[in-house]
Parts: sequence; C-alpha cells; structure tokens
Amino acid sequence: MTLSTRLAAAFSALCLLLSAGGQTRADEIENLLNRQSDRQQILRQFENSGTGSPAPAKKPLAQIIPAAQPAAAASTASGSADELIRSAMGLLGVAYRYGGTSARTGFDCSGFMQHIFRRSMGLNLPRTSAEQAKMGTHVNRGELQAGDMVFFRTMGGGRISHVGLYIGNNRFIHAPRTGKSIEITSLSNKYWGSKYAFGRRVKKHDTARFIN
Repeated sequence: MTLSTRLAAAFSALCLLLSAGGQTRADEIENLLNRQSDRQQILRQFENSGTGSPAPAKKPLAQIIPAAQPAAAASTASGSADELIRSAMGLLGVAYRYGGTSARTGFDCSGFMQHIFRRSMGLNLPRTSAEQAKMGTHVNRGELQAGDMVFFRTMGGGRISHVGLYIGNNRFIHAPRTGKSIEITSLSNKYWGSKYAFGRRVKKHDTARFIN
C-alpha cells in the first residue's frame, strides 16, 4: 500500500472516530496517529479535504468537533479556538515529562497549555495549573465550549493540580501523567469526571485573559 493510500485511509478513519461523539476512545485516535510515518501529513489532510486536489480553505474545527453547546459553537469555537485545537492535536502522542515545556523533550499538563496558547494565540500563561486556573473567566461544566481550559483536583483537597483543553463532545486533550502521552480523554471517564473542578475561558482580545 502506498503512503498516499495509507494517509487517505488514516484520514477517513480519523474522521469516523471524531464523528463518533463522546464514546470515541482516546487511545484509538492516538494509536491511529502514532502508526503513521508522518503525523503532520495526516493532520494536514484532516484539516483540508483529503481528496488529493488543491487544498480548499480550512474548514473550522467547530464543524468537525462540535462544542457542547451547538447553538454557540459557530461563533465561539472558531478563530483562535480552532488554532488552539489544531496546535494541540498536532502534539498527540508526545510523551509526558514532569516539568516539560517543549515538543522535543515532552510536556507536563501546564507546560502543554503554555505551549499551545503561546503558539496559537500569542498569550503567555503562568507556569502551573493552579496559576492558570486564575486566568480568564469561570465557565460552568454545562457551558463548556471548544477552546476552554478544564481544571482538575487530582491531589486531594481544594488545590488545582491538572489542566487540559476542552475540544467539544465532552472530551479534552491533555498530558496526563508519567508513562503516558498527550491524549484525548472523555470527561465521562470515571477518574477524570470525579476530579473535575471547573472551566476557564481565555480569549485573545479580552481583558479577562489577565489574572483576576
């Protein structure tokens, strides 16, 4: 099978997985990307038409990965949110590394968020998840939109100790822990659902992006 045929097959399979809604398994998407020799080529096909013809204008990811609030998705899960999600998806499979802040050596959860917000929106988030949890504006769980940050209390007590990026359909992308790689996980997951704290929304051209 030629590389182009494999890429086309991978693109089709990825679209089917993403359209499966909240039941999509994170490891299926991650393994699909990791099996290919050139992840970036697959992601470019994912962003474009995948037909082999000249690439059309990029289709907003809000149409591919719908947000939890469909009526608001078209206006809020576009622009900078699209860029955040594209940047995050391009790092699927990168290893977790405690204290890590680069794609070359690996990321921890807050280093991953720092990287994608700086690259996609030109914003410099604080270094830790607890500090990032003070950025922007509070978002209730039922009002999450693609591009929001989601925070967790994984260490007990009230301290925020983990962060990820919400991508819609009750799912988020994050760097989970040592021994794992950046992956997509459902908020319905028993562990992560029990540790969920709240969401925060940071917009590129909004004064609320500053620490409250």
